[in-house]
Amino acid sequence: MEALEIKTVFILEFANISIPISETVLVSWLVMLILIIASVLLTRRLKEIPSGFQIFLEAGIDFLNNFAKDQFGAFSKFLGPYMGSLFLFLIVANMIGLFSPSEGISLFSLEFSAPFAIHPPTRDINVTAALASMSILLLLVCGLFARGITGWFKHLLHPIPMMLPFNILEYATRLLSLALRLFGNVLGSVVIMGLISGLVPVIIPMLPAIYFEIFDGVIQAVIFVFLTSLYISEAVKVHD
Repeated sequence: MEALEIKTVFILEFANISIPISETVLVSWLVMLILIIASVLLTRRLKEIPSGFQIFLEAGIDFLNNFAKDQFGAFSKFLGPYMGSLFLFLIVANMIGLFSPSEGISLFSLEFSAPFAIHPPTRDINVTAALASMSILLLLVCGLFARGITGWFKHLLHPIPMMLPFNILEYATRLLSLALRLFGNVLGSVVIMGLISGLVPVIIPMLPAIYFEIFDGVIQAVIFVFLTSLYISEAVKVHD
């Protein structure tokens, strides 16, 4: 199935070094471009007294700030914007397949093929592993700043010293959990939608797309950000 293949679109040559640019990279850039353009358009005419869409925009920012303050305390000033950006990136990345032309359509014995297809970049394990690695790295850095080196080491020995290897292993399991959960769910949705699109008429795939592309995409973004927030919150809040 073509949806499972990560294609190389072109190769950059720089100082005798070949850098392959895959479709995952291009779609990720497209997602970031969409978010940048949307942020510019939505914030260019802000009013002192909000009205219209600005009310919902400010309500969302207030919710994010309050959530970050409750979860991260003193670290909320920079973790809040990061979590918000991560959430928006994942939502757009998971749902961007909705805007892809169909790879192949059979209609009245005629075959129609689109020149390209847009697949969610989160179907690539390299993307989800990178995002999960960033989450675990933030956990470690924020935990060290919050507890200090001595406090962090004591945390690894909690509740008894013999738990040290298991507490260290926990970070590896969290990394795998974050990366594989997002990757598996998005890839599964892509495969199922590909099978449905190839077996049934053109209009019918729009119905399961509401779940697999929209609902499931939002749910996976929420789960990833929630777990990341939970892990970092546990690291920065000193209870012992």
